[in-house]
Amino acid sequence: MKLRVFTAILVCKIVRGLAKLVGRGSSLPGKYALKICPDILSELKLPELSIAVTGSNGKTSSVEMIAHILKSNGLKVAYNKEGSNQIEGVVTFLVGDSTMSGKVKSDVILLESDERYSRHTFKHFHPKYFVINNLYRDQMTRNGHPEFIKSVIGQAIYDDMTLILNSDDPLVASFGKDRPGTVYFGADKLPTDMDTHEGIYNDGKYCPICKAPMEYEYYHYNHIGKFKCTSCGFERHNTDHSLTSIKNVDGKDFITIDGKYDIPVFFTGIYHCYNILAAYTASVIAGIAPEKVAEALGGYILKSGRISDFTLGNLNGRLLLSKHENSVSYDRSIDVVVNDKRKKSVMIIVDAISRKYYTSDSSWLWDINFEKLNDESIDKIILAGQYCDDLAIRFELAGAASDKVEIFEQVSDAADYCAKNLDSFLYVITCFSDKEKILSLVTRRELS
Repeated sequence: MKLRVFTAILVCKIVRGLAKLVGRGSSLPGKYALKICPDILSELKLPELSIAVTGSNGKTSSVEMIAHILKSNGLKVAYNKEGSNQIEGVVTFLVGDSTMSGKVKSDVILLESDERYSRHTFKHFHPKYFVINNLYRDQMTRNGHPEFIKSVIGQAIYDDMTLILNSDDPLVASFGKDRPGTVYFGADKLPTDMDTHEGIYNDGKYCPICKAPMEYEYYHYNHIGKFKCTSCGFERHNTDHSLTSIKNVDGKDFITIDGKYDIPVFFTGIYHCYNILAAYTASVIAGIAPEKVAEALGGYILKSGRISDFTLGNLNGRLLLSKHENSVSYDRSIDVVVNDKRKKSVMIIVDAISRKYYTSDSSWLWDINFEKLNDESIDKIILAGQYCDDLAIRFELAGAASDKVEIFEQVSDAADYCAKNLDSFLYVITCFSDKEKILSLVTRRELS
């Protein structure tokens, strides 16, 4: 064994242990290991089964559910549960699961991979299965346009990988064109689908293959739906596994996969349903029996905190984590609020745009369909955080009634107002970077 490989493993394990003691992030040990041995990932002895997940949204949730399914079926799984999804984080969790000789001890490695960094990670090893969930406008300061991210992900794809693709996203589905062995998942036509595009912009307007106009039979949301190019014939691929229905039976929510597996779920937001479907598909393709996958998914509640129920004073509420700089993510959370027909209020928090890099660019607020919140079932709209004035201008031009809107620069002041003045259910929409600013002020409840 090379001395530098042994040294990199030793240093990574030591730094990882120290980092855990002081609460540091999961990328630091990997950074040290890569400085000592830049090709450390090539030197590790990996198990035969490996699954990677990338895309703009849903990576962490999909990986968590795949890990749960595989572990429920007796497999030992190593994955980056902390969510550090760039190459440093991948090195940290793989070395952490390795012996000093560099042999990974688990039966499966499962990795959430940043859409921009997969090309760097996969230079050193190729996952057997590569799941691509979706491509949206996301972190524009960092990522530019989804067409650019598509080209970057393309550099991470190799012939010996099996691609598992969202057939309803034309940008994602295009990776499978003329590629045998590709596996597709998607949703059948649902009662909530739309005949026309709804949203501020349309990234499915033109074909990702030939750039000619595209036609849609229906839209699930944004550019996700049943599409066909008017020129080259590129179209939604038939699915290997499908979301066939979303239903409520005796007050309980279910989704049906492949027309025969009814899976009880705690939340039926369409984006969560896609994450479940991606996890189901990856697990079945990895060799778990479909009925065992459905059993493991039944009633599973995410541990990642993407959705949290809480109490604030006498108010009950639900936190919906979206992504700052990602309008599709916000639009899906807004859909959840609007589709809940009871009387409610909604708080939007934008206090720190990013945890990873500095930016004060709030132009992405104009891509969010806040107009949907002009709904009679919404009692109050509370805008909070240091970007509350940016939000206030956006809501004014969205036509929000001024007597419904309350503005607070401090999240604590907004929470205090809600506790003292509201008597309706409270939804809070914010990002990972801001979630603790509200969760530290409320009492969390078990999801149900």
